[in-house]
Amino acid sequence: MTRNTVPGTLSEDIARAVAGLPDVAFLKPDLAGRLRSALSRAEPAAAASSAGVRLTGPADGTGSWHVEIQLVARGRARTVDVARAARRAAEEHLAAALPEQTAKARVTVTVTGLV
Repeated sequence: MTRNTVPGTLSEDIARAVAGLPDVAFLKPDLAGRLRSALSRAEPAAAASSAGVRLTGPADGTGSWHVEIQLVARGRARTVDVARAARRAAEEHLAAALPEQTAKARVTVTVTGLV
C-alpha cells in the first residue's frame, strides 16, 4: 500500500468510480446508511457512499486485497455487463492506487437488484 493510500479513502474512491458508471443505479447501502437516511430529512450527499464497497486488506501485508461490491443496476442493461464494468472500474482504480499489489487483488461484484 502506498504511503498516501488509506483503506477508507480507497474504498470511497472505488465507490465513486463504480457509482459513476452509466448502468449502475446505486450502491447497496448498509444498515447504518439505511437508518441514517430514514431518520434524516436532508437530501443525501452528492458524493458516493462507500457503503456498497467493502475492502479488506492483508493482515500481515503479504496477502491479497479483496474488494466486495454490492450494487443495484438499471433494468435496461444486461446484469453481466454491469458487473463486468464495475469489476473493471474497481480493478483499474486499484491498479492506479496500489500498483505493486494489483496482481494480488480480488474483486467480487454482486448485483442485488434492478430498477
